[in-house]
Amino acid sequence: MEADGRTNFRLPADCSISQAVGILTRLFMHLPTDFAAEARMLVCAAAGVGRLDFLRDPERRLDARSARSLEEMAARRLEREPVSRIIGRRGFWSLDLEVAPGVLDPRADTETVVEAAVRLLIKRRDDPLRIIDLGTGSGAILCALLKEFPAATGVGLDASPDACAAARRNLTRCGLDSRADVIAGSWEHAVPGRFDLVASNPPYIESEVIPVLDPEVNRHDPILALDGGVDGLDAYRSIAMRLGDWMLPRAVVVFETGSGQAPAVTKIMTGHGFRPEGLWRDLGGNDRIVAFSGPEQTAARAS
Repeated sequence: MEADGRTNFRLPADCSISQAVGILTRLFMHLPTDFAAEARMLVCAAAGVGRLDFLRDPERRLDARSARSLEEMAARRLEREPVSRIIGRRGFWSLDLEVAPGVLDPRADTETVVEAAVRLLIKRRDDPLRIIDLGTGSGAILCALLKEFPAATGVGLDASPDACAAARRNLTRCGLDSRADVIAGSWEHAVPGRFDLVASNPPYIESEVIPVLDPEVNRHDPILALDGGVDGLDAYRSIAMRLGDWMLPRAVVVFETGSGQAPAVTKIMTGHGFRPEGLWRDLGGNDRIVAFSGPEQTAARAS
């Protein structure tokens, strides 16, 4: 391998895909991620093979075009562009979703929103529920919820036209577009009707923290999807003020929160008359998801 700095390198001639994975793994070792898995993902994407194909034929040779493509991908990763953005897709809740420029890249921890909603509404799983995903971004949460609730219909709401376009594409990609609408607008003005399930991964990063986040985040995720104001809680306050008007009887709301924010979000919600319905931890063991129902709804749900 010939190297020219950290962001430009050349693969050896007649390189196998297993050799390429080894080279990229060493190249990515300084990155704060699962560098071996990322190396394999990029090699498979460049070579146009799946994981099983890689395991069956690790000595398969990269052709010249694939090798040049892989070199470009590796250079982008060394500049701290996330792998999901380089290859343009991410797995989320067993779905294969498009990751679009200018739209929040959905993380695995956000799958816990779906887990919490399924647990809370397990007895109503086959009911014709109405679902809204506030700040839908790529549409990841909405797509996953519609997969889990097969008779449900949904709405994705986002202030970003780019996000709305990406959510529509992902709904179509997952075969769910006939059961969902996507609306461009803010939750202060554009929520259409009432719902059985309100889900949201709102912006919750404190404004002053954003510049010191990992480059994978602050260089590539849109500020609109990150910035939660001075204390990170602006979106929760705004939603809580209006939430009662959006909830049908027996409805629940499920929020993703930032690290350490669950008590503060719970205080905001209980201050508006909502009752806690559960707390879920993410893959790292951090309190991540909080759920609520309205005061008049708790008894009805329990009966």
